[in-house]
Formats: sequence, structure tokens, C-alpha cells
Amino acid sequence: MTELGTTRRGRSVAIGAGGLAVLLGALDTYVVIGLLRQIIEDLQIPVNRLEQVTPIVTGYLLGYVAAMPLLGQASDRFGRKTLLQACLAGFIAGSVLTAAAPTVPLLVAGRVLLGVAGGALLPVTMALAADLWSEHKRATVLGAVGGAQELGSVLGPVYGIALAALAGWRSVFWINVPLALLAMVAIHYSVPRGERSGPRVKVDLVGGGLLAATLGLLVIGLYNPDPRDQVLPSWGLPMLVAAAVAFALFLVWESRAKTRLLDPANVRMRPFLAALGTSIAAGAALMVTLVDVDLFSQSLLGRDDQGSVELLLRFLVALPVGALVGGFVAARIGERWVAFAGMLLAGVGFLLMSAWTAEVLSTPHELGPLTLPRLDTDLVIVGLGLGLVIAPLSAAVLRVVPAEQHGVASAGVVVARMTGMLVGIAALSAWGLHRFHSMTATLDVPIAVLYPSEAEYETAMADYVGAVKNALLTQYTEIFLITSGVCAAGALLALLIGSRRGH
Repeated sequence: MTELGTTRRGRSVAIGAGGLAVLLGALDTYVVIGLLRQIIEDLQIPVNRLEQVTPIVTGYLLGYVAAMPLLGQASDRFGRKTLLQACLAGFIAGSVLTAAAPTVPLLVAGRVLLGVAGGALLPVTMALAADLWSEHKRATVLGAVGGAQELGSVLGPVYGIALAALAGWRSVFWINVPLALLAMVAIHYSVPRGERSGPRVKVDLVGGGLLAATLGLLVIGLYNPDPRDQVLPSWGLPMLVAAAVAFALFLVWESRAKTRLLDPANVRMRPFLAALGTSIAAGAALMVTLVDVDLFSQSLLGRDDQGSVELLLRFLVALPVGALVGGFVAARIGERWVAFAGMLLAGVGFLLMSAWTAEVLSTPHELGPLTLPRLDTDLVIVGLGLGLVIAPLSAAVLRVVPAEQHGVASAGVVVARMTGMLVGIAALSAWGLHRFHSMTATLDVPIAVLYPSEAEYETAMADYVGAVKNALLTQYTEIFLITSGVCAAGALLALLIGSRRGH
């Protein structure tokens, strides 16, 4: 792979424009975390039908993941500039539909469209970096692009809460329109139309459709709106079987089709698959942190939405820092050990989190002469660890695939991470909620008239509340412990991605 004949300044402007598009898509991935309460009130969603809110989050993620491989491959066929512009145009359309939606179904449709359009922004920008920089300089640039993605995770919840406080939740999506137009103008003037060389490739619509169906069926099968009696919903097993069938059909198609999402002929499959597996583990850990730390904060620490986001900032700020450091170090010592160290560090962080108590805010870590707040330290460790792996995994994948497949290969890394986010949180939440309900099934809410004195009633109520909180604490800490194991598995997989020296 050779660098384009562009100036250093021109390349920097081009990747900066792509980074702006990545940041815009990342903001919308996380922005709804702080908006759900306002959306529920505005659309008058009944308190006993809160399952209607779930697709507002999962619809975006599913659209993002399902469309990404196909759009990444389309950028190999039609060019990075064309795909970035088309996806930003779709992003504008999705933002308008979401902002103007009078009902939940239209809101979900807008979020899905936003997800589909946003799905190409990160992998196409990463592929653009591979087109513009040679292999030995690429990891640092990919770290910066990954930092833009993770900056969106930092700013998204805070940005959403701030805008919603000023002008309502719909303003968060209306403001996407001028921002996306600004990104389109920047890309138009900075990204050269001939941004890559090599043969044009066809687009595998059938393979992309089967992979999208697999992911969709998997998420539907794992979503259980009533986890009291069983981990999976009544339709769970049939959906999971259908997902397995769709994936089998995908593998059969990819083995026989002339046009494939990824042609394995010139791909070093062991490091490629190892990088994807590590990315799945990292994605699961990322989403567990975002969701379960937020729930831990609200249910056990008494924080509201804003207070929970403030706690998460420890983790969210550490992510882009880790991404930049990971890219810088991987460019000098290779991808394998940085990715291994990142996943191992995240695993240690989750192991520490599995020992949290309801008094974690006032519990310190005694590190020799230093005394540090436990929650702050643990969340920063996890954030740095997960950030470290972003650039090494992308660089490793781009190293082992031909240049004409960089778009779909970059998409593969992000699809793997987002799949880990979707499937990991669905599976662990279903299991955790089932555990909670099984631990509280025999508890009865105290009724005042059944107690001879108010003091006995208050004692019984305090015991009941304490038992519920203990069940919640057990649910969260067991999920953190399992996630630590997931990170350890990801660290072992990272050892298989090889290095440039072994290339």
C-alpha cells in the first residue's frame, strides 16, 4: 500500500474532516442516555410500557451494525468521499425524522436511519487513513480517529443533557443538520475524489443482508421484556435458532459466491479473526460499563440521570486518552502487546468493580502512601484499558488484508465491537435481571396494617429495602465479574493477532 500523492497538510485536513463525521455519528450513539426521561414524558409513554423505549437505543445500534459491513465494502467500490457524503446526507434525513417524530414508531424509524447512515462513518474514515498513510505510520492516525469516536462517547450524554435543558430533547437532533452540512463541506474540499487506487470491487448485497438478518434475529432473541420466570423470552429460542440458520447461510454464501464481503484469498485469517474476537470482547465490556454503572448509580447510589452521567465521566474521559496512547505506542512496539495489555487492564478494572459495595463512593483504595477514591480509580482503569485496544486492533486488521478491501475490513472491526455491545449487554442483562428476580421472588412488600406498631412496620420495610438492594448489588457485581472474564478471554485472543515483524 502506498501513500497518496497529497501534501501532509492536505492529508491532515482530509482525516480531520473524516474525524468530524466520526464524532458526529458517535455523539448520536450515546446521546439518548440522558434524554430518555424527557422522551417518555413528551411522547406520553405509560410507565407500565417502558419496553417501548428500548428500541430507541437498540434501533440505532442495530442499524449501525447491520449496515456497516455493506457500506464499508461500498466505499471500496465507489470511493471514500462518495460514501462519506452519502451517509452524511442520510444522517441529516434521519435527524429530521427523529426530531419531528410525533410517535414512538416514527422516532424509532428515525433512529434506525441515523444508525444506518452513521454505520459507515467510522470504518470508511479508518480506511481513508489506510489510504493516506503507509503501514508504519498508520496506527497513530487510527488512534486519533478512534479518539474522535470515543470523544463522542464522552460528550454524547453530557451534550444531550445540556442541549435538552436549554431547548428540549428534539433540539439535540435538529442541531445535527447544520453540523452534518459542515462536515459535508469539509469533506468536499479536503478529500480527493481519487482517494484510493486499485481495482473497483462489486458489492455483496446477499452476504450483507444475511449478516444483518443474523444480528437482528440475535438481538431480538436475547431481548426479554419480562425476565421474572426465565432468562430468554418465549420467542428467544426460535429467534436464536433462526439467527444460527441465517449465519450458516451467510457462511455457505460467502464460501461459494463470486462477490463476497471479504475475499479470504489474500487475507491472513488467524490474526484477522483474532482481532475481531478481541473487538467483540471489548464491545461487550464497553456497553456493560455504560449501562450497568449508570443503573448501579441510580438504583444503589441514589443518583439521577445527570448525577449518573457525572460518575460515568471518569470512564468516558479515560477512553479517548487510552485510544490516543494505544495508537502512539502500537506504532512503536506493534499491535499485539498493546491490545493484550489493554484487555488485561480492563479485566483487572472489572475485577475491582466486582467488589463494589453500596458505599463505594466513600470507599478508598489504599495504594501505598496514596489514598484514591475507589470508584474513580476502577472506572479510569477500565476506560484506559478499553481505549488502548482501539487503534491496535484496527491497525492489525488493515495490515493483514489487501488494500482494495480496507473499507470492509475496517467495518469488520467496528461491527465486531458493536456486536459485542449489542449481544453482550442483551445476554448479561437478561441473565442479571433473571438473577435479581429469582433472589427477590420470595420477598413480600410489608403492609402497614399487618403490623401492631409503626416501629415494627418500619423495621420490616427497612429489611425489605435492604434485601432488594442486596439483590441489586449481587446482580451488578456478578455481571462485572463475568465481564472481567470476557476481557481476559479477549486478552488471550489479542496474543494471536501477530505483529508487523511476523508479517
